[in-house]
Amino acid sequence: MIACFTTRRLLIAVAATLLATPASRAADVNEATEKAMKAASAKVAPSVVKIETAGGAEVVGGGKKGPGGPPAIRKGTGPTTGLVVGTDGFIITSAFNFANKPSDIFVTIPGRPQRLVAKIVANDQTRMLTLLKVDAKDLPMPDAFPKAGIDIGQWSLALGRTSDPDADHPPSMSVGIVSATNRIWGKAIQTDAKTSPVNYGGPLVAINGQVYGVIVPASNRAEGETAGVDVYDGGIGFAVPLEDIMGVLPRLKTGQDLKRGLLGINPQGTDAYNASPIIGAIQPDSAAARAGMLVGDKILEVDGKKIPNFSTLQHVLGPKYEGDEITIKLMRGDKEQELKAVKLVGTTTAYVNAFLGLLPMRDDPGPGVEIRYVYPKSPADLAGLKAGDRVMKLAPVAAPALSPIQNRAALLGALQRLSPGTEIKIEVKRKEGDKVETVTAKLVPAPETLPEKLPLPSSAGKAIEGQPKPKGKEPKDKDPFSPGCGSEGEDEPKKDEKKDEKKDDKPKVETGFIKRTNEALGREYWVYIPENYDANKSYGLIVWFHDTTEASKDGAQVGRTFRTVCEDHNFILVGPKAGGKDGWVPSETEIVMQDVKTVLGQYTIDKARVVAHGQGNGGQMAFYVGFNARDVIRGVGTVGAVLGTNPKENVANQPLSFFISGGDKDPTLKDIKESKDLLIERRFPVVYREMKESGKEYFDRVTFDDFVAWLDSLDRV
Repeated sequence: MIACFTTRRLLIAVAATLLATPASRAADVNEATEKAMKAASAKVAPSVVKIETAGGAEVVGGGKKGPGGPPAIRKGTGPTTGLVVGTDGFIITSAFNFANKPSDIFVTIPGRPQRLVAKIVANDQTRMLTLLKVDAKDLPMPDAFPKAGIDIGQWSLALGRTSDPDADHPPSMSVGIVSATNRIWGKAIQTDAKTSPVNYGGPLVAINGQVYGVIVPASNRAEGETAGVDVYDGGIGFAVPLEDIMGVLPRLKTGQDLKRGLLGINPQGTDAYNASPIIGAIQPDSAAARAGMLVGDKILEVDGKKIPNFSTLQHVLGPKYEGDEITIKLMRGDKEQELKAVKLVGTTTAYVNAFLGLLPMRDDPGPGVEIRYVYPKSPADLAGLKAGDRVMKLAPVAAPALSPIQNRAALLGALQRLSPGTEIKIEVKRKEGDKVETVTAKLVPAPETLPEKLPLPSSAGKAIEGQPKPKGKEPKDKDPFSPGCGSEGEDEPKKDEKKDEKKDDKPKVETGFIKRTNEALGREYWVYIPENYDANKSYGLIVWFHDTTEASKDGAQVGRTFRTVCEDHNFILVGPKAGGKDGWVPSETEIVMQDVKTVLGQYTIDKARVVAHGQGNGGQMAFYVGFNARDVIRGVGTVGAVLGTNPKENVANQPLSFFISGGDKDPTLKDIKESKDLLIERRFPVVYREMKESGKEYFDRVTFDDFVAWLDSLDRV
């Protein structure tokens, strides 16, 4: 009887809800949601602590304005947030909160009247977390939301302790949803709840009061304490799953800093999403090198997970730490191999560019590669190679046979896979008498010296004739405005085709200074095409980032400065326009690269000579783009610009060279020199010039000539 009465009451309540007006139902839902959110916050609040710091640097994020890294962030005395992860006084928070290296750290725990002194126990350097310890017992622990149960669309509450001076009051709350999982190479949850320095280190909470994770700034393009801070107001935020944190907490409690586990390989190509995961380069003394992996191996599985592309590999390895062991299944030739207990390392020996000492002739369809110039006293010079000789085959001395070199691209690729100290055999066809000889040379690190004068011409003028014919189609002249028109093909070149004798039928190329508009984005940019443009020659591309504070932002002026350079050395200029009056910002990188790739597809571009160049703020943008568009950019040339952030590692198959200059009276000269030193420390090829009696001016005549020599020798090997 009682059960029947209860059921009747429930049916009446449901009927009343269904018959209620839409407005009243919405009000009920809103009220219930509000109550649930307040209850969730209240459940976690006792574990959300206030962190205050004293001393340390006033400014972090490089301390230098501009796009060379995250914007300078001024650290005040305001509090930040942390989360209790141990009843005996352990607290986890974002490493960003200590980027200024404070001398003192204080923690206020809800319900406890006095601030407690905290000390840093250890850092998780891949997830950018810091573990603190205070002298306290019986602290309230939050419940972790099961990682496997986190789904897109679930409510998420970002809590922080910076707004209210009283830690016993409810924490601040920003509401959103879980918008993605497995982000930042498998290390983070993504939310559209507002995250910023206000709640970094605080919890991201589910509607039931369990904690998804700890809020941190993060970026898939950069690493470090401030990575991702520059886009904190971009509508997305990140949190490291609490379940993952608790899994490594015992290691952090021992005082051990945790580093990301690295395999130490680079892909063969630049397509991380569609191409097969074939190894293009292996860093010296890396986990891959120690395990016996080889260039050309195709990775099939890691720990039983299929690896269809390099993006998947990054997601599988992203959460791993130094010392973790993995099992790799790979294909070598036509045989599968399994490598067990491959121990990941935390740091790898920086790749060093190997140098043979010659400049190849461009747009030479081969077979082989004609030598344009031999560097004095280089390995090539000591081996007796001469300008006009043709490199036909090459291989390490230890290799069973020499490999044919079809063209310049093949020569560049072959030498990029080798390290300084490697002894190689070279089959060379002599200019005089067509005699074929085999010589040996020992590769050395790439020098900083520039050739005094390079011989012209630099191109054989056969960029298009050297391209393979499309199969099944009649041969046609290559349209210089067609996408994909490059300087050299990877396939074996075909014989020259007979051309249409009617020159008027060929598309005419507009030359000079041309203003353009990106129709999709409404942004302007300009292009300078030399008057003597010839689609049968490959052209280097200089991406000019103007300094908005200088007159140099006039593209026509830049075109006049570089006119002779563009005509004699085959270069095209492209000048993107900054979106704001205050200068370039990192978020413009992808937009700029759209303009650059449009130009790449319209002209015969030498992909080995694509350079980001700028002065002041524009130079900082050039640094940033160089490191974040490495599939395209091969050189960075700056005037009076500061790097602003730690550079990424030098890698074999995406070589990056630098020309750095500054005036001896420039107030930032010390920082410019530090930028140069840091790049050299990372083993990048760097040419540095200090201009006498100069402040923030552009290149003087001597330095400009050196810059041109650097531009013209970027494809040296």
